[in-house]
Amino acid sequence: MFHALPDPLRTGLSFAVVLGVLVFVHELGHYLAARWRGVHVEVFSIGFGRAIATWTDRVGTVWKLAWLPLGGYVKLHGQERPEDVPPEDRARWMAGRTFHEKDVLSRAIVVAAGPVANFLLAMVLFSMLFAISGKPVAVPVVGEILEHSAAEKAGLVAGDRIVAIDGQPIRTFEDIQRIVTAHPSQRLTLGVVRDNAQRSVDVTTDARETSNGPVGVLGIRGGNTEFERLGPLQAVWAGIVQTWDVTDQTVAGVWQMLSGRRGTEDLGGPLRIAQLSGQVAQLGFASLVSFIAVLSVNLGLINLFPIPVLDGGHLLFYLAEAVRGRPIPPRAQEYGFRAGLALLVGLFVFATWNDLSHLGIVRWFAGLIG
Repeated sequence: MFHALPDPLRTGLSFAVVLGVLVFVHELGHYLAARWRGVHVEVFSIGFGRAIATWTDRVGTVWKLAWLPLGGYVKLHGQERPEDVPPEDRARWMAGRTFHEKDVLSRAIVVAAGPVANFLLAMVLFSMLFAISGKPVAVPVVGEILEHSAAEKAGLVAGDRIVAIDGQPIRTFEDIQRIVTAHPSQRLTLGVVRDNAQRSVDVTTDARETSNGPVGVLGIRGGNTEFERLGPLQAVWAGIVQTWDVTDQTVAGVWQMLSGRRGTEDLGGPLRIAQLSGQVAQLGFASLVSFIAVLSVNLGLINLFPIPVLDGGHLLFYLAEAVRGRPIPPRAQEYGFRAGLALLVGLFVFATWNDLSHLGIVRWFAGLIG
C-alpha cells in the first residue's frame, strides 16, 4: 500500500494512519460509554489545533479533524466542576446530561472505556490477521547449531526438522524449548526428519544455571516461520491470547526498567513511532496491522497508569471517592494533576531525546559543534 512512495512521504502517511486509528478508537470508547451513561458529548476531535474539517451530528456533537495528528480528545458536557464555571455557562448545562453529576461508577465507566477500546481493537486486529493471513508459527526446524553444544555433539545439522522428543510429538519450536529446558543434563531421543527420511538421534542436554535452578540447553537456534490460517473461533481465541501476551510482555518490560534490570534506551516517543510506522508499512499491510495492534495495547496500558491527567489517574481518584464516600479535595486533585503533568512532560522529553539519539541526530549535532 505504501511501499511505492518515497521514504519521507511513506513515513508521514503511515504515522498519520497508525496514530489516527489508535486515537479514534480510544476516543470512540469514551464517546460510546458517555452516550450509554447519558452524558452529552460536545466535541469529538482527532488531532489538536485548528480544525481542517468539522461537522455536527444529529445529537449535537461537533466532530473535528485537526491539523496536528498527535492525539485527540472528547469534550464531555459539564466535565468541569461547577465552581470552576461561570454562572452564565452553568445556566446552559442540560440537566441530567452533565458528566460531573453522574455517579462515580458511571464516570469511571466513561473514563475506563478508552483503554478498554484499545485492548478490544488489538484483539480484533490480531483475530483478523490470524483468520486471513494466518498465525505465525515457529516451526521445529534447526536453523543454526552452536559450537561445542549438545546438538553438535549429537550430530544434528541445520535443516533438521525435529518431529518428536521421547515419543512426544513436536509442532513448534517452542515445544522443543519447553521439553529441553525441563531436562537438564539428561538423555533425550529426538525424532528427526532429514532429506525426507526420519531417523532417531540421541542427545544429552547441557545444563545452565538460572535463578530458578538448572535448565536444559540443546544449543540450536530456530528461524523458520510458517503461517497457519485459523478458523473464526480459533482466530478470536488466538487474538485474545496474543493481546494478553503482548500486555504481559509490555508490563514486564516496564517493570524491568523501573527496577533497573533493563536500560531505558528502548523507551521511544512519536519520532520512533513515526520511523517504525514507515519501516513496517514497507513490509506490507499485514505487518502494519500487526504494528497497530501492538501499539494499541501499549496505548491502553499507558493510559491505565495511575498518573493524574491520564485515565488511570482519574480512575484512582474515583476509587478514592468511592471508598471515602466523597470526592478528593480540589486542592489535592490540583496538586496531583500538576505532578502528573510534570511527570508526563519529563517522560516526553526523555523519550524524544532517546528518539533523536536513536536516529543519530544527537551524534551528528555533537560532531557539528565539536
